[in-house]
Amino acid sequence: MKIYLFRHGETEWNKSWRLQGQSDVPLNAFGRELAVKTAEALKEIPFDRGFCSPLCRAAETARILLGDRNVPLVADDRLKEMCFGPYEGECFDEAKKRQSTHPLYHFFYGMEEYVPPAGAESFQDIMKRGGAFLKEQILPLEGSCRNILIVAHGALNRGILAAIGGIRLADFWQISLPNCAATILTLKDGQFQILEKSVIYYENPR
Repeated sequence: MKIYLFRHGETEWNKSWRLQGQSDVPLNAFGRELAVKTAEALKEIPFDRGFCSPLCRAAETARILLGDRNVPLVADDRLKEMCFGPYEGECFDEAKKRQSTHPLYHFFYGMEEYVPPAGAESFQDIMKRGGAFLKEQILPLEGSCRNILIVAHGALNRGILAAIGGIRLADFWQISLPNCAATILTLKDGQFQILEKSVIYYENPR
């Protein structure tokens, strides 16, 4: 079985480098264009099931990717993006400056030392819920499905990969995930493997 794990299309907050987290920010026109181009490239893949984050940017991307297929699409709260608490909506340029004193500096560098602010999630939190989603929703489909579509978010998708042992926390940001990029997984005999990383189906990503 193959699992196509996509990041959603672009939003205005992506474009302006703002932390979205669980803020429900919609796709912008370019984000929809990326999803349409990606959907065209995927049109011959017979998806059996679809899952998405309930946040509108992921849900709309999933609907565009599925197109007119008669496939159930299930929104699961465990696929929501990582919550950043009071820092949602902030531009993260300052946090990414070398030796910054910004509280989110270790979110990008030295992830083992990241301490989430009150009301926010840790890397371990998203790994736990991503892993629970795979165990409860995807594992039971082995043998009855061939291709599964999942549309979620940048940090959450990396958390899923970390949960299955595909990446170390120290390498969390080493996998590039542009908007509408996919990581393709396989599931065989109850074991997940990464088949391809950072696959895009359009030209000239921003």
